[in-house]
Amino acid sequence: MESLDSPIRDYAWGSRTVLARLQGRPAPSAGPEAELWIGAHPGAPSTLDGEDGPVSLADAIAAAPTGWLGAETVTRFGPRLPFLMKVLAADAPLSLQAHPDLEHARERFAAGDPNYVDANHKPELLVAIEPFDALCGFRDPHRSADALEALGGATLAPVVAHLRRGELADAVELLLTWPGNRADLVALVTAGGEQAPADDIASATAGQDQAPADDPAPGGGQAQADDPAPATAGAPADDLAPGTAGGGQATDDDLALVRRLASHYPSDPGVLVALLLNPVHLEPGDAVWMPAGNLHSYLGGAGVEIMAASDNVLRGGLTPKRVDVGELLQVLRFDVLRDPVVKPVEIADGVVTWPVPIDDFSLHRVTRPTELRLNGPVLALCTAGEVTIGDATGVVSLTPGRAAVGPAGAGPLMIAGAGEVYVASLGR
Repeated sequence: MESLDSPIRDYAWGSRTVLARLQGRPAPSAGPEAELWIGAHPGAPSTLDGEDGPVSLADAIAAAPTGWLGAETVTRFGPRLPFLMKVLAADAPLSLQAHPDLEHARERFAAGDPNYVDANHKPELLVAIEPFDALCGFRDPHRSADALEALGGATLAPVVAHLRRGELADAVELLLTWPGNRADLVALVTAGGEQAPADDIASATAGQDQAPADDPAPGGGQAQADDPAPATAGAPADDLAPGTAGGGQATDDDLALVRRLASHYPSDPGVLVALLLNPVHLEPGDAVWMPAGNLHSYLGGAGVEIMAASDNVLRGGLTPKRVDVGELLQVLRFDVLRDPVVKPVEIADGVVTWPVPIDDFSLHRVTRPTELRLNGPVLALCTAGEVTIGDATGVVSLTPGRAAVGPAGAGPLMIAGAGEVYVASLGR
């Protein structure tokens, strides 16, 4: 085992306290700290201590892939570490997004599609280490129709009709490419199904750039004057219909969700797409599993993530970053996801895992001294207390926020001390 120094990504939605507290630094930090990356992804690789200074883990593996990964891993996944571990700390919502499957990622990366920064898929598992809120996968479309009917009335009747017929793809596309005034639409819905006064709408949209008619629409397209549109799309604020026309019902949670998102993105139709997804609240130890094509958004909290080593993200809204609705629709799976939460399974005293159907990675949490036999190379991250972790190559001590890497074929991991450590390795 060898110690790692791992970089922090400073995205605007990040927390100023979570990672600082985890690593024992003064909090709040000077700026937002969103993700601690642990691994060998070229976008932000961890580093090892070399004889002549820090060495990128990506470079170390590239120089000796079989020694680090083992011959079997190289044969299956190529000469790269197949997985990436992160600590994610969100104080604000992340984008509405999904990730491609492996075949599609390879095809689009080879074609030079700017949405794709590598040729890999990005299934991911997030385990909460603090209470965590997320949106994950499509819920029953009739439930979504009820909420949108109650909150949007006749204005959203075309979307509601798609949902009543189970046409999730059409409903998502219509919302994300809404051809009318999006700020007015969001203001109507966040008013709770009642007509929003003009001054409320003005307040909700203050400081937001209103796109002129010839500005590009999400997805790289252009909203044309003769695009098909709902009868009320683009109507003046005073003409927007109240939200009880079809007898639908929205819960207090539905209204709280759209108001929460609209406070960050008051003219983004992704606020409404959120009502098509499962709201998920995780307590520490609970997880969400996101396979390819799963539309999701993290809303806030902290967790340990394990994923295939990729940074391919297709965004549809709730972000200032690049949005490509057309490509997002190509990768989405429109199945209803009944229960996105994965509970931990204890496999030994003080050792739990979260079973997911993927070869690229597995994740274990260890809270008692143990011997752990895993498949392939390993990454280890301490989240509490102090632990030692060793294999045939050496032993390292870890404190919260510190990580280590071990090569394949170095025998079982010996974990000791009073603390908590997450260990990533290959899956099935």
